[in-house]
Amino acid sequence: QVEVVESGGGLVQAGENLKLTCVYSDPTFNDYAMGWFRQAPGQGREFVASVGWSGLSPHYADFVKGRFIISRDNAKQTVYLEMNSLNPEDTAVYYCTRVYADFRSSGSWGQGTQVVVRS
Repeated sequence: QVEVVESGGGLVQAGENLKLTCVYSDPTFNDYAMGWFRQAPGQGREFVASVGWSGLSPHYADFVKGRFIISRDNAKQTVYLEMNSLNPEDTAVYYCTRVYADFRSSGSWGQGTQVVVRS
């Protein structure tokens, strides 16, 4: 059974930074691309970023390009999302999961980690 635990969220001021961590306990973790998604209040879940199984081929949604960096550590079955220059529009619950090549989610979901950015 896959266990997903996201952490690192919090309350920050606009312009500040956060680094999210996701431990995705899955024996096949090393075989798949992983991604981060977010869901703002009253909105649907949206794609944020993904990284290939080898840690290469990062891909970002336009609204985070140049500000967020995704990475992974296969030995730890962990995915990271470094978020810089946060703005209030980044306020959301952030989730990680496995993704298909077209960036659609393909794995299990955790509880997410809340990020609140105040202006």
